[in-house]
Amino acid sequence: MRRSGWNLLGVLVGLVMIFPVYWMVSSSFKTGINLRRVTPQWFPSPFTFDSYARAFAQPRFLGSLLNSVLVVTGAALAALVIGFLAALALARMNFRGRGALVILVIAIQMVPIEGLIIPMYLMLNKAGLTDSAFGLILAYLSFVLPFTVWMLRGFIAAVPKDLEEAAMVDGCSRGQAFRRIILPLAAPGLVATTVFAVIQAWNEYLFAYVLLKKNDKQTITVWLDTFITTKGVDWGALMAASTLVALPIVVLFALIQRKVAAGITAGAVKG
Repeated sequence: MRRSGWNLLGVLVGLVMIFPVYWMVSSSFKTGINLRRVTPQWFPSPFTFDSYARAFAQPRFLGSLLNSVLVVTGAALAALVIGFLAALALARMNFRGRGALVILVIAIQMVPIEGLIIPMYLMLNKAGLTDSAFGLILAYLSFVLPFTVWMLRGFIAAVPKDLEEAAMVDGCSRGQAFRRIILPLAAPGLVATTVFAVIQAWNEYLFAYVLLKKNDKQTITVWLDTFITTKGVDWGALMAASTLVALPIVVLFALIQRKVAAGITAGAVKG
């Protein structure tokens, strides 16, 4: 009975978490009248694709999508390279202040983005990097990089040092041991960390809204604002566009979910 109770609780929590996603997708197929009904319509009837047609007809959809892909890819790759080297140092090297640095990395994760936006804007504006993809990538690193370092440190620490030392005894240099031992064993962790970094950067709105002024440089999350006008909100098109924006992340996660699960499990062995 205890196990059944926990299973039931898990199902209820899952339903609560998935309901907003279901409501977004179902609303994208409803007509305008049914969207504004006082009594909720749980299933779209009649079923229509008009909202998707209006979403695709909105200007700058493809341009904003490409901008998001560029910024997210750059931020994820930069965070992965820098974060992996930093995590390797924290997991394998003994130096003064290592514990304090780990605590600092975790503490940075607790700082809300709203507390970083003003100093970030002032620094990037002084450097002439506002309204640019490179400046936005640097801004995204402020919250993606600490998360990457914290996760990868656990994955690298889970790789036994004996394997690396045995490879060095057999004639490998430290660099060769890194490439042949640590990197392949930490690959699932790299995949999992990359996915979470991409999700963080893809869903970000505030930095993109503040730092990007020109419409041709805005990201896809800022593009969603175009459905909110002085005449009102086109809820059907907004729900359809939100579904399209969420779809790439869902597809990515579905394709590599096994590697993500394996990476999370590997990183949980040793911190």
